[in-house]
Amino acid sequence: MTWRDVLQPLLVMTSIIVVRYFVVAGTLHLALWRRPSVRALQLSRKAPPAAQLRAEIGLSLASSVIYAAPAAFAMEVWKRGGTRMYDDLSPAAWPWMLASAAIYLLIQDGFYYWLHRLMHRRELFRWLHAGHHKSTEPSPFAGFAFDPAEAALSGWLLPALTFVIPMEVHLALVLLLAMTVTGTLNHCGWEIVPRRWMEGPLGRWVINASHHSQHHARYGCNFGLHFQLWDRLMGTNVEPTAHPAWKRLDREREAA
Repeated sequence: MTWRDVLQPLLVMTSIIVVRYFVVAGTLHLALWRRPSVRALQLSRKAPPAAQLRAEIGLSLASSVIYAAPAAFAMEVWKRGGTRMYDDLSPAAWPWMLASAAIYLLIQDGFYYWLHRLMHRRELFRWLHAGHHKSTEPSPFAGFAFDPAEAALSGWLLPALTFVIPMEVHLALVLLLAMTVTGTLNHCGWEIVPRRWMEGPLGRWVINASHHSQHHARYGCNFGLHFQLWDRLMGTNVEPTAHPAWKRLDREREAA
């Protein structure tokens, strides 16, 4: 194996992650902050300043390289038949595809909840997670803005699962894109989810921008990644509609 065999997959995967990040985050930033064209509730008090955007982008670029390394390794091993990823989009494959997607998301969510709480311990916070929390009112570009140590601790899990739990390769790509979109939405400073969905039987278990924004403001609550499940079980959940923006909207409606 030569250096080219190692560096080429890493560069390709890093490029994919970086392009995906800028397309998703840039589109949302433009739609919500530069040329508002989406019906949404503003959560942040003001538009993110340029210095904050530069800091978020810098951390995100560093994290992209770190996330790319285990992903590139898993893809190269898959090409040689060494993982449990497979290529099958036939109708018979769909039940397991849906089940495997749920399994991957639940495992990642549980892992990150406990890692997230660990990183908030005083003796670890400055080394693992402080960079992400420099944005008390994050922008769409904060979705990937993690300290290098945090990226290294969290970035290995999904690639490692491909060696254990079967996952259709196209579904894996769709999930990664969906995670980028939801992570960006949850940091965008606006809530695009209607309240009736947020408080519905399914929506109340899914994390949204109103839910995660309160983590950046309060620190000690709402640690989940995809779902509110562990926050509810462990007593760390603050309801999305407890966000000051929703309370302000309720007062305005009562006064009208």
